Amino acid sequence: MEPFTYSRASQTRDAIAAAASASTAQQGAEVRFVAGGTTLIDLMKLNVERPQQVVDINHLPLSEVETLADGRLKIGALVRNSDLAHHPVVQRDYAVLSEALLAGASAQLRNMASTGGNLLQRTRCNYFRDADMPCNKREPGSGCSAIKGANRNLAILGTSDHCIATNPSDMNVALAALEAVIVVQGTQGERQVPIDAFFLLPGTTPQHETVLQPGDLITHVLLPAPVKGARSHYLKLRDRASYEFALASAAVVFATDAGKISHVRIALGGVGTKPWRSSDAEKALQGHSPTPENFAAAAAVALRDAQPQSENAFKVDLAQRCLTQALATVANV
Repeated sequence: MEPFTYSRASQTRDAIAAAASASTAQQGAEVRFVAGGTTLIDLMKLNVERPQQVVDINHLPLSEVETLADGRLKIGALVRNSDLAHHPVVQRDYAVLSEALLAGASAQLRNMASTGGNLLQRTRCNYFRDADMPCNKREPGSGCSAIKGANRNLAILGTSDHCIATNPSDMNVALAALEAVIVVQGTQGERQVPIDAFFLLPGTTPQHETVLQPGDLITHVLLPAPVKGARSHYLKLRDRASYEFALASAAVVFATDAGKISHVRIALGGVGTKPWRSSDAEKALQGHSPTPENFAAAAAVALRDAQPQSENAFKVDLAQRCLTQALATVANV
């Protein structure tokens, strides 16, 4: 771990100003906000993250979960994963989010990890986390060691010749299916970013993972009001039963009317370079009967553009089966 300076902010504007002033004073110095630190501190110890300035935001007033007058749910960026998973409104109206959070990490980590930090969780690709190995995400232009290396756990959707790293978060997959909106404060004011636009595909610039700019701070997540009659579910498949990242996962939100599918949202985890929303699979199901055959057909659509690597072709079938089962579970068929 390299030396860094530390400051603590008590107001959102102070945190943004501290990050902006540090970047200006130190000619574009890397600045990081720290909340639970469950990812950041690990990566700093590995010399993967090397911030020159760390701004502690744990004292900001961003730790509440609130139902707004229009029915949307407002989740503060500092709400801990365990608190969010067990919140009665989340369990009742957004079960997929509660299930995804409880499927991730360990109880101890969930007690520390924050909503904003989970959104920004970095990949678990071994080459990214090894500062001695070439990695375009960590060091642009150095190459992607994973493409011809150990890639069993890596992505098959949204990949490029420059990066095949997987987004590791369970929470992000559920938020994609729920069509969350990320609220960001920066030096230019507040903006709201739909989650599908928040994450970037690697393309030729895998070092850019989100639309955040230097000094930007996630303050809240907004969830749409729950769809009347909708049910939701998160299914995670992994090598062991706990404290393990997904090989494939599926988050689904589902409602029927008169025996036909009237609302469906689908997102996949463990297989994409970002939380993978499959609008094509949704279109394949909309207005059709909730049958196992239709679910399997939609799952095939969701994976039709998969580009497996040397060690992870099994993920195509695994992800299809995962999605088919998740849909069958929420549809009770």
